[in-house]
Parts: sequence; C-alpha cells; structure tokens
Amino acid sequence: MAETNNPMTGGSPPPTNPAVSKTTLPIAGLHVDVYGLAELPATATAVTCLWLHHPRLRRKEDMAYVAHEMVSAFNASLSSSSGSSTTPTPSPTRGLIAVAFDQRNHGSRLVDTVANQAWRQGNATHAQDMFGMVSGTVADTIHLLDMLEGYLFGAGGGPGVSPRGESRNIDSNLVLGVSLGGHSAWQLLFAEPRVTAGVIVIGCPDYMNIMQDRARLSKLQTFTVDGGVSFLGSRDFPKALIGACKKYDPKAILFGTGEISTQPSASEQDGLRTILDARIRGKRFQVLSGGADKLVPYNAGRQFLEFFKNATGGWMLSVLS
Repeated sequence: MAETNNPMTGGSPPPTNPAVSKTTLPIAGLHVDVYGLAELPATATAVTCLWLHHPRLRRKEDMAYVAHEMVSAFNASLSSSSGSSTTPTPSPTRGLIAVAFDQRNHGSRLVDTVANQAWRQGNATHAQDMFGMVSGTVADTIHLLDMLEGYLFGAGGGPGVSPRGESRNIDSNLVLGVSLGGHSAWQLLFAEPRVTAGVIVIGCPDYMNIMQDRARLSKLQTFTVDGGVSFLGSRDFPKALIGACKKYDPKAILFGTGEISTQPSASEQDGLRTILDARIRGKRFQVLSGGADKLVPYNAGRQFLEFFKNATGGWMLSVLS
C-alpha cells in the first residue's frame, strides 16, 4: 500500500535539539512509546504528558521528531534558567514526557489495508472507517490517561520512578495531532477534561462537511444525485454515523446536521454556551492549516472556526476566563 507523505518530517529542518530517551511499554494491550523518562529532573514530582497523534497511513514512530524536539527544548529551558550567585535557581519540580501509540488499523495494529483507503481507492466504507479510527484514538487516549501513571510511577516502581523515592504524578495533559491525528485532537479536547491544551495540525472539527467535500470530489452517486442534499444518511454516510458524529465531533456536538451560525443570536448563545462551558472551559487551542491542502482543506472547517473564534474571542470570554 502506498503511503502518504508524512507532514511532520517531509521537508522539515534538521533537529535543533538532541534526541531524548524512548521507552516502549505494553500498556492495556498497546505498544506505547514514552519519550523523556530518563531525562525527567530528579527533583520532579509533577509531570506533564504530551500525547502525539500521528497522520493517516503512518505510525507512532513518525512522531519521534516532534517528541525529541518538544521534550528536549523543555529540558533545555530548565537548564538555561539562571539564578544569581546569591539566589540560585530552584530545582525543577516539573518534567515533560511525550507519548505516542499506533492509531487503530495502523502500524502494529493493522488488520485491513483497504479500511485505511478512501472511496477513490475502492473503500466503500471510507467514512465509517476513518471516523472509527478518529473516535477510537480518542477512546484509546482516554483509557491510557487512566493507566499510564500507574505503569510509569506506580507504587514506588516503574521505569520513571523518582530516584529520590518521592511520589510522581501526571497532573497535566496536552495533545498534538497531525491530519488524521488532528481530527482526533479536536475530538479529544472536546471529550476529555484532563486534556487542557492542544496543537491541531491540518485537522478538521467538522467531520460531516469534510466527508461531503470528499464525496463531491470522488463523484459518488450518493452525492451527485442531488448535489449532496441527501448525502448525509445515505449508504456512504449512514444514519448511525451521523449519530456517532453527534457524540464525538465538535461541529455535530454543537449544531448536529444543521448549519453553523457564525454569529448566533442571544438565545442561541445560551444553548451553545452551556455546551462549550462543559466541554472546553479554560482550554487552549492552536490550529494550523494548509491553505493549499486538498485532502484536509481549510475551507472544510472554515465556518466552524469562524464561529469558534467569534465565540471564544467575544461572547464566550466570561466562560473561558
């Protein structure tokens, strides 16, 4: 199976920071790569975990570059903090690790190559398959959030145990996702309160819209028959998938199959505020998109992002403060 270009490494500059350690552990039936355990400061008792979600047709190893860069840069910032001769720099009490695992039907978890392909490559269930991988990655991450600390630091044992015998815990979680991993990063931020910030690289918060656009480009009969009016609910995007989107996808959580109101009325704001308050209060988002990207076009999520920026930069400020 031909692989897509990896957006994280293709044409990227040489590493600017040294590599960090990688420890691979079997956790809850998954091979999990943990970067930076050996470099945790001896005095660190609090740990931040950066969860890395890889692109479609790639694998966990493709996130090594960003893991090395992020963890090494964080550690360098600790060592570069300077104190005076009379006021020495306090010993760091926080460390950073990065974690990557194979998404469903990828890497070590591959069970069906066709399921990773699009409609144009002959995969009749492309919409269901990709959504299952996205929401499945969210579920896997949430489960690993429950389990990881016990494997790394539990009961005075584990590969990340403090050399000073002090208790360590993961009290902060971030996510960075690319392409397919960008979709799952959006969903994770809306689903899991413990994940409080994310970097979303060429991901889309509106799954129904991006699939409608791909159906148009693929000239599916279920789209061309009426210009997409009845595509949602058709054999290529079944009603059950619409229901799943309403549970996990940011746009569908807020608007269902309806149109996005970028400037909602005061009464509409009340209902939307309740959902946003419960899902993303205090969270931080960095969204990076490619203007010329045809597979995950910015336009597919543009309306949602306009709504999101208007909300979080305006009428939701009191909620997010």
